[in-house]
Amino acid sequence: MQPLAMIYNGFPLTAHVMKLQRTPLILLLIALLFGSVVLIYETQGKPRQEMAETKKGQIFGFKEEEVKALNLTTQTQKLSFVKTPAGKVEANQKQNQKQDSKPSNQTEKNLSDVPVWMMTTPQKGLAEEASIAYLLNLFATGQHQQTLTIPAAKRAEFGLDKPLAIAEVKLSNQQTHRLVLGKPNFDRSAIYAQADPPANPTGDLTVILVSMDFENAVTRPLSEWQAKEKQAGRKDNKSD
Repeated sequence: MQPLAMIYNGFPLTAHVMKLQRTPLILLLIALLFGSVVLIYETQGKPRQEMAETKKGQIFGFKEEEVKALNLTTQTQKLSFVKTPAGKVEANQKQNQKQDSKPSNQTEKNLSDVPVWMMTTPQKGLAEEASIAYLLNLFATGQHQQTLTIPAAKRAEFGLDKPLAIAEVKLSNQQTHRLVLGKPNFDRSAIYAQADPPANPTGDLTVILVSMDFENAVTRPLSEWQAKEKQAGRKDNKSD
């Protein structure tokens, strides 16, 4: 008969003690395993996530007011615009129309300092400032949502072989930037594009996803690129 001191709940006391010691050991192993997972995430997983986030950013790095010329080629039309001092525009208007009253010299001087947008192609005349400002604002502040690298042979799959539009801006420092717009992605949440693509690509292409707002900005009829005053003048001439 075993001594009473060596029996606990029907089990030998030594076995019970070993069972109690095994439980903290299991908990310790679980804690070590959890700590290892956290460490791996902090050293590998989190940096990868940060790298993916850094791929998102501005398409270009210039300011809207730096742009002095804009060329836009779509599938239906080709447009060109230049920023011109208002004084020159006013001088041209005086040659073509009579004015009931003349502004003061100070007013003329102030107006001449304000640049305005003029259309040079396909027609010449004042441009619609709001339409140009909308597109240039997207150029200057637009964000690319994702960056892809594709073989040049797959350009057609992204609509880049026959672009929706090609927009080119010239800055006051003589630099130029181009944006080639392809087709929308499968759910029309973004549109494929190339920013400053090489003239003769030989390897893989860098494709970015940009806002669908670009599609709205470039697919305008000619009348929406022309100043409303000019359109009103045409209607008056027709009525006469």
